[in-house]
Amino acid sequence: MALDLTSLAKAIDALARSLDATASGLDAIDEALRDTVQAGIIQHFEVAYEQSWKYLQRWLRENAAPDAADFPRSRKDLFRQAARYGLLDDPLPWFSFGEARNQTSHTYDGATALDVYAVARQFLPHARTLLARLAERND
Repeated sequence: MALDLTSLAKAIDALARSLDATASGLDAIDEALRDTVQAGIIQHFEVAYEQSWKYLQRWLRENAAPDAADFPRSRKDLFRQAARYGLLDDPLPWFSFGEARNQTSHTYDGATALDVYAVARQFLPHARTLLARLAERND
């Protein structure tokens, strides 16, 4: 069964548009607006990351061998398995993306926000690659 990748594509596109809007950096934005823009980018990152791992999970359930589809006990296992199936080049960056995502839900301060903003920029090309691979193998 083919997966409807629309929500993942929209989440990645929203992150891309928000990062493009700040391509010259957050310093170019008025300080009063900076926190709001940064929070929006972080929110887009959170949604795109969550959609990404959920679509990986769905794809594996539909396409992996039955014993392998039930294997992932954690997100790290999921990312490793997705790499074995060629959906991800390397699971290690995805571990870092997960850690950044966890930071946003437990701590929110200026330094954490800047860190997650930087991770969101690193995440975008990985998310785009994942979407392309899911689309290629979506039958």
